[in-house]
Amino acid sequence: MAQDLAPRLEFSMTLPADAGARNTYALAVLRIAVGIFFLIFGQYKVFGTQFTLHGGFQFWINKFLEGGVYPFMAPVLRGFVLPHATAFAFLTAYGELAIGLGLVIGFWVKPASVAGLLLMLALLFSSDYPGPHAAFWQYFGASLSHSVFALCFVAFLVGRADAVWSVRTERKESAQRQPDSNQ
Repeated sequence: MAQDLAPRLEFSMTLPADAGARNTYALAVLRIAVGIFFLIFGQYKVFGTQFTLHGGFQFWINKFLEGGVYPFMAPVLRGFVLPHATAFAFLTAYGELAIGLGLVIGFWVKPASVAGLLLMLALLFSSDYPGPHAAFWQYFGASLSHSVFALCFVAFLVGRADAVWSVRTERKESAQRQPDSNQ
């Protein structure tokens, strides 16, 4: 029995005792995990050409227009996004890659989170419309693929998602470790 508890006790002793510190680490884990998702989303679009140059972006916009777009968003997709599809495809591809990189390394987390939130809202309103006669709860159910990420970005904006395991904190700690050269 004591042997079974030893690994769990050892693990729990490595976590900070302060709940605030544990929350800081939990937020950093979430930030890095979301960043990895966005690195995956962006890398195949940036390093391949199907999405950006061979109609992949246009395919998805047309799919959204066939069903799933909120009515107020349809004219935006038809009249503005599709005529500039290649530019939006590259913006999406490099944007997702930049969001992922920023979150993973903890550099410019707030701007990456703003960009991620805007992207998730654009995707939510472009593809998650459950229909005019849907029950209220179905609006939330239809949007889970985008609303969960949107809420993560809100948490990164509200909290200090770059407080640990980030370039910012590493630079700060490195500067504190170096002796003052002015003395």
